Amino acid sequence: MSKLFTIGYEAKTQSHLIDELKAAGVEVVVDVRAIAASRRAGFSKTVLAASLAAEGIDYVHLRALGTPKAGREAARKGRIAEMHEIFEGQLAEPQAQIELARATEIAGERKSALLCFEADACGCHRALVAKRMGAFEVVDL
Repeated sequence: MSKLFTIGYEAKTQSHLIDELKAAGVEVVVDVRAIAASRRAGFSKTVLAASLAAEGIDYVHLRALGTPKAGREAARKGRIAEMHEIFEGQLAEPQAQIELARATEIAGERKSALLCFEADACGCHRALVAKRMGAFEVVDL
């Protein structure tokens, strides 16, 4: 069974995140944020992709696998079950299904990590994405 890594950058610097990815042998980061922008230095899409590329790690942003605004608001308020319900609705959308298949294909071919903000995968939608992706051993970094 192939491993699928997940990682949140909430409590990390960019260099710490990249070091963890490299130590795990990750070849491609699959960004599952709806909005790949961040107030945290180094985690907006363009800067992050360039920094990862400099370390030999590819970057793919799959926006439709991100949590909609209402889900992000629920998560910020600690209403994780509500966020999960909202996100399950998002996963039913055709574009999300296409991107879920793409993420599964990528992870089947190369050592991959799903990236989002939250430090704890249990409180994050990336755990739901990983579960939907199927036959992988999921490891949170």
